[in-house]
Amino acid sequence: MIEKAKKMTGQFLIIDGYPKQSRNDLQAAGMKLAWKLYADMLVRHLPGAVYDVLLPSDHGAKMPLAEDLNAYAGIIWTGCNLCINDIENPIVADQIELAKSAFEVGVPGYGSCWGIQIAAVAAGGEVRPNPKGREMGLGRKIYLAPEAYNHPMFDGKPQVFDGFVSHDDMVTRLPPGAVLLAGNSFAGVQAMAVTHKQGTFWATQYHCEYDLHEMARLTVAREKKLVAAGFFRGHEDLTDLVDRMEALAAEPERKDLRWQLAIDDDLLSDSIRQCEFVNWINKLVLPTAGR
Repeated sequence: MIEKAKKMTGQFLIIDGYPKQSRNDLQAAGMKLAWKLYADMLVRHLPGAVYDVLLPSDHGAKMPLAEDLNAYAGIIWTGCNLCINDIENPIVADQIELAKSAFEVGVPGYGSCWGIQIAAVAAGGEVRPNPKGREMGLGRKIYLAPEAYNHPMFDGKPQVFDGFVSHDDMVTRLPPGAVLLAGNSFAGVQAMAVTHKQGTFWATQYHCEYDLHEMARLTVAREKKLVAAGFFRGHEDLTDLVDRMEALAAEPERKDLRWQLAIDDDLLSDSIRQCEFVNWINKLVLPTAGR
């Protein structure tokens, strides 16, 4: 369904592809839903912004038509635990078609994790499982590609930074019209901008919408998977890390926890961590909102 906010010029569409049970699991772990993380970030940086929320994995969800998409100033894709290559699943196939339609209409897009993968596939790129396995928690030493130095998406961003991550798949071939903007040793494509048909989509593999508290809760939600994959020896091991993450989230100036967790302002400061999203609003969405 589409959850309606009050109408206004420059409305946004937030697409949260998580199935209902997965959303319930996140909430049970104490995490905000993916659409809510983006909604809060949107309103924080664009006060007065309104949005619709599309939950395309829900039974009976009605996909917007091209004329519906054209009413939006921007379309935002959240993370999601579906597999982009599961094209036999109509829920996945429908979301890819929706992304293709958005490119046709030309509404500016932004997304993280699932967002970068769906943008890549919809524009003709490729996504595959990472042979190194899951990148989880903190994506270390993400570096700007040379093309990012003068790209508006990364205006004001450090050349090397860490980001919050949780993914098994990654973009393995950029689509035509895409520019590689950031990567690290774990995933070569951590950020890209793609211009396809009439649309432009800015995307990251990492999550600028997360904060340390949300990352801690996601770790709790993924406990069984993370223990099985060897990230933790067991429940107590996981709980120890989560407790320290939560303590630093509550007191971000604590030197001891910053040092123990190797976490700095690139993760703790909203203005640094969410720089790309703010640039998308100011440098891509607002200049085209009156089209």
